[in-house]
Amino acid sequence: MHNNADIEESDVALWVSLHQTIGLGNAGICQLLTKFGSPDAIYSAKSHQLREVVDEGTAQKILNGVNLETIKPTLDWLKKDNTHLITLADKAYPQALLNISNPPVVLYAIGHTHLLNQPCIAMVGSRNSTPQGEKNAEDFAESLCNYGLCVVSGMALGIDGASHRGSFKSNGATIAVVGTGLDIVYPSRHRDLAHKIAERGLIISEFAIGTPSRAQNFPRRNRIISGISMGCLVVEANIDSGSLITARFAIEQGREVFAIPGSIHSPVAKGCHQLIKQGAKLVESTADILDELKYREELKNLLTNVSPLGLTTQMGGNASEPNTVLECMGFDPVDFETVLTISGLTAEGLSAMLMIMELEGKITTLSGGKYQRLI
Repeated sequence: MHNNADIEESDVALWVSLHQTIGLGNAGICQLLTKFGSPDAIYSAKSHQLREVVDEGTAQKILNGVNLETIKPTLDWLKKDNTHLITLADKAYPQALLNISNPPVVLYAIGHTHLLNQPCIAMVGSRNSTPQGEKNAEDFAESLCNYGLCVVSGMALGIDGASHRGSFKSNGATIAVVGTGLDIVYPSRHRDLAHKIAERGLIISEFAIGTPSRAQNFPRRNRIISGISMGCLVVEANIDSGSLITARFAIEQGREVFAIPGSIHSPVAKGCHQLIKQGAKLVESTADILDELKYREELKNLLTNVSPLGLTTQMGGNASEPNTVLECMGFDPVDFETVLTISGLTAEGLSAMLMIMELEGKITTLSGGKYQRLI
């Protein structure tokens, strides 16, 4: 991964130059990398060697070397704070994308790149969403983030924006995959949202700096939204919605597809109903998604693994027993700080125990961050 700390390294310019070579594309670059091993080796190759992989015109562009004037806007952008260039050769590159068709060779990014290899769930839907649809998106995003999933969407108007906003309610993580260069915010009314995502999450694009909004770019970026995710939740969608393109990519990539049903009279429910008829899982709650992904059991196993979390020392004695924490809660809604004070646990230990108890159906989380005992 390359950012302002090592922007002057020669391989940064080589990766950017390859990516911005007209007529080459992801597939062509991958073929060159397979044959030569690295951008440096590609630019050091002879004409006849290059022509074994690419046509004569493209070979000549490579033989001409790096056009610093062409890539200067990108190199200048990479000198800004919190900007990154992630290549196929980087550890930060999302491993899930290596298993999809036509993976992006490079990703431009703003924000926290470690999120690319966290468990992710895609959430997409109509730009012309209903108020209820946006509320559903916010609520599901908040809940999924509470379980440690990172919400991935496209920062479009409607359901996408609501999904990103919902992740913030839980202080969760979110990734926006956009269809322009990262020096452009589209749609412009999401400028504040974009700044917030960059600060607390991650914005990525496979499109070069300076790339404007073009209709054909958005279906293309959808394969990345689904590709870095374990599954794809469609909240609302018309029959001709771009969200169905994302769902189709998800199916092709072997990801799970989920859909929230709606009124039979609502145009933005028809796409979801079509997906359900075709085999998508009908979703009424977060549990439907977590169970299908087998994620709840994996999370429970992680949380009950004493050694990594150090719960033995954090909780101590009988306090680690769920029933003890239940007794501290009583039967009325109670906030975290109250349980923390009564239980005598550390904040980390109590957070882990509450999540385990919610997974086991012993408590539920209420609005306002309070907890309610169920048994």
